[in-house]
Amino acid sequence: METTLIVIDSDAELTRARALVDRLMASEKPEDAARLAAQARLIAAYEEEMWPPRAPSPAEVIRYLLDQHGLKRAELVKLLGDAERVDDILRGRRQLTLPMVQRLRARFGVPADLLLPPASAPAAA
Repeated sequence: METTLIVIDSDAELTRARALVDRLMASEKPEDAARLAAQARLIAAYEEEMWPPRAPSPAEVIRYLLDQHGLKRAELVKLLGDAERVDDILRGRRQLTLPMVQRLRARFGVPADLLLPPASAPAAA
């Protein structure tokens, strides 16, 4: 079995590395466990470099919080104001105001930075 770790610099090497991980997972040799862990870290590093995770938008965070807490849009309207404003926020057309962020933070116990747009994002009208 090929047990040399594969340094990944291309998608072809990524495919080979994933195949190696599959083979190492099936192995019962104790020495292959360390190789498996190392190759998995190499794969994760390559994937992180090629496809870095994207931070969720404030609208995505709010939709997630509503889902996790079993709440409907109507509860959000009570918390943030009129329905049109809430719809615009959930569609990403309007940013949250500081008082809205404070109310959401108090209600859900989440850090304010999850509800604020990235510094590089243009201000919504």
